[in-house]
Amino acid sequence: MKIYVSHDRCRGAGQCALTAPEIFDQSDDDGTVVLLNSEPPPELHVRAIRAAGLCPNSVIRIVDAT
Repeated sequence: MKIYVSHDRCRGAGQCALTAPEIFDQSDDDGTVVLLNSEPPPELHVRAIRAAGLCPNSVIRIVDAT
């Protein structure tokens, strides 16, 4: 799994950071998404997918590496 984010479309809702704090955080400057781990281990894949689905601006894109 590979994760990409579109910072320019992020409005800082924070659902990603709440859902998968091991993968996402929020910038202290403007609250936008900070990607902590673009290739999370398999045990975090479900959380990453859930976070992407909860993002109100659809800024998280997940590509399956298999």
